Amino acid sequence: MNDHSSATRNSSPLIPARVPAPPLCSQEDESPDAASRSTPRSGIAWGLLGVVAFSFTVPLTTVALGGLSPLFVASARAVVAGALAIVALSATRQRRPSLPQWLRLGAVALGVVVGFPLLTSLALTTSTASHGAVIIALLPAATAMAVVVRTGERPGTAFWVAAALGALAAVVFAALQTDSSWQLSWHDLLLFGAVTTAAIGYAEGGLLARELGAWQTISWALVLSLPLMLALATVSVLTTPPHATPIQWAAFSYLGVVSMFLGFFAWYRGLEIGPMAKVSQVQLTQPVMSIAWAALLLGEPLTLATVGGGLAVVACAALAVRSRITERKQG
Repeated sequence: MNDHSSATRNSSPLIPARVPAPPLCSQEDESPDAASRSTPRSGIAWGLLGVVAFSFTVPLTTVALGGLSPLFVASARAVVAGALAIVALSATRQRRPSLPQWLRLGAVALGVVVGFPLLTSLALTTSTASHGAVIIALLPAATAMAVVVRTGERPGTAFWVAAALGALAAVVFAALQTDSSWQLSWHDLLLFGAVTTAAIGYAEGGLLARELGAWQTISWALVLSLPLMLALATVSVLTTPPHATPIQWAAFSYLGVVSMFLGFFAWYRGLEIGPMAKVSQVQLTQPVMSIAWAALLLGEPLTLATVGGGLAVVACAALAVRSRITERKQG
């Protein structure tokens, strides 16, 4: 059995017999040779689709914050996604996770449902979307490190060189953009905290996707965090009633439906197929897309440092994706 066949073997039993298996899985099972050729590319393709969805998150968060408080944006979008998750899980009658899986889902929820949205929303009250987008380029390298700690994947030297160069480009950009000095601002620290929590959530979520399924993983994580996020959203509404324009509400809707829910269908599917360390590096392309959307939607200027930082991390992503990843056999 090939290295990635666990993605098909483990997720299928959790879907009721009357629900057909995903076509992609059945195609990969047709022959071991075909699976070994198509699976890595499929993982990267699914991951890239998720990144495209996520690339609108930073600029649209900036738009939403024009009329909504950071606490409301971070918590209420998780409430919207949590409601969608309940509908999806109920409609397909998914089996509930085991107790150990619930504990691991707690790490996913803390990282991608609570930590990353809240910290980025707070940071973007004082940071530009372009600045935040490139600092978040640290996320692929941080995810790769979390994957190595948590799984048996062992990237080679070329991978780590490419990932380190991408991370260095992001840090240099952050420092140079802060009053032309080498001192990081408070919003940079918030963004670095968001990167750390998200990396843990991505790595654990990628592993759980091989047991629960990709969309099921983010759905259960949303359900787990729903009471907390609903309480925070209620507090936010009572303390600072939302007053937003239709455009700001539209941006918020995207954050709840796509950034917090549908985008993870593709992202966790890519990590499920793997190798997770390699798939994580396609997210280095996200800053370039986010910067482009910030320029088009928000009119933010494209400085030489911004463009240079974006091109540098994309080049590193290309090198990392082409590098070799070995995986230790899981007994």
